[in-house]
Amino acid sequence: MLQVPYIRENKELIIERLKVRNIDATETINKIIEADKNRRETQQKLDEVLASSNAKAKEIGMLFKEGKGAEANALKQETSQLKEESKSLQEAFNTYAEELKQLLYLVPNVPHESVPEGKSDEDNVEIFAEGEFPKLHEGALPHWELTSKYDLIDFELGVKITGAGFPVYTGKGARIQRALVNFFLDNSTAMGYREVQPPLLINEASGFGTGQLPDKEGQMYHATTDDLYLIPTAEVPVTNIYRNTIVKTEDLPIKNTAYSQCFRREAGSYGSDVRGLNRLHQFDKVEVVQITHPSESMNALDEMVEYVKTLLQKLELPYRIVRLCGGDLGFTSVLTYDFEVYSAAQDKWLEVSSISNFETFQANRLKCRYKDENGKPQLVHTLNGSALAFPRILAALLENNQTPEGIKIPKELAKYTGFDIIK
Repeated sequence: MLQVPYIRENKELIIERLKVRNIDATETINKIIEADKNRRETQQKLDEVLASSNAKAKEIGMLFKEGKGAEANALKQETSQLKEESKSLQEAFNTYAEELKQLLYLVPNVPHESVPEGKSDEDNVEIFAEGEFPKLHEGALPHWELTSKYDLIDFELGVKITGAGFPVYTGKGARIQRALVNFFLDNSTAMGYREVQPPLLINEASGFGTGQLPDKEGQMYHATTDDLYLIPTAEVPVTNIYRNTIVKTEDLPIKNTAYSQCFRREAGSYGSDVRGLNRLHQFDKVEVVQITHPSESMNALDEMVEYVKTLLQKLELPYRIVRLCGGDLGFTSVLTYDFEVYSAAQDKWLEVSSISNFETFQANRLKCRYKDENGKPQLVHTLNGSALAFPRILAALLENNQTPEGIKIPKELAKYTGFDIIK
């Protein structure tokens, strides 16, 4: 969330930049400033009352030592009144502090100056494209038919076992999934990311720490008995490793990668865009996460973009990069680049990666800091990216590489699958 001093000092700028998100935050920002003012004024009064109470307590002790019991008892009456006043002020302070916190949760991150205006993904701006569109043979099939023809995925069995959006990978389909895990992790570790294997369930504090709660509560699977949430991405547990931590400046940037299964309810999703692997409730993904010095986060973002490029080049997939517009920008992000691969049989672009810089937004919730040259704690910047999400990668691989003889496997991936064609 945004820092309160930053809001106080940059009120008009924040309101203006949030309009890029198509949000008029004037009322909420004014309420935040008012709640903060009330909190600080109440804190000052509380400090004064507590100081007066402490001073009188010392004076009472001295009076008793001097044998002036009557005067001491008279002062005790005053301290009783001060205690009641301090109790009332503390309750008021807690109320203002909670009001302020809840208001802060409502305000998304301030978009970077390069974020274009727009209302939806149709207004995102393409900034780079690479690769040639494949020319498919007559009778080429979409991936949901290919997976059935070659016995790679059983969507109906997943419906039987769990429900829609939970496919069962079989035979070489399962083998490709395992190959993608190792392919992506090996490439990430070669780029200096440390591999971690996080839990698939998180507590509420972790969800708030990275901004999934309360913003995306309806999209997360909630195990209510234990009040735990299934992760929507490995970003959440991996970034929360550093919650309530002061990291060493010399350790920055901190780079972690993790493979995990991801779970998203995707409430309200329907139609052709969710067919087959296009949108699932459970899917696999390798994530890369960086924690950086504030002066280096934009360089880190560029580095992550260049890294994901290499993955798609090795997979021989045509792709493009788009800069998300304000209306499509995630709640916690200041700047996001999406990677989309071209799916030949569907004749459409499929998102396979989002790479985002959150600056101090997550770090402020997480209380993740470093110490500056003066020894003063400062908030780090956090970033994350998909490297990569499996389902649409697999869809494009199957569709783009189908031939009358079978489905060819890109050379770099074949090193992991153990076969170079599916017949």
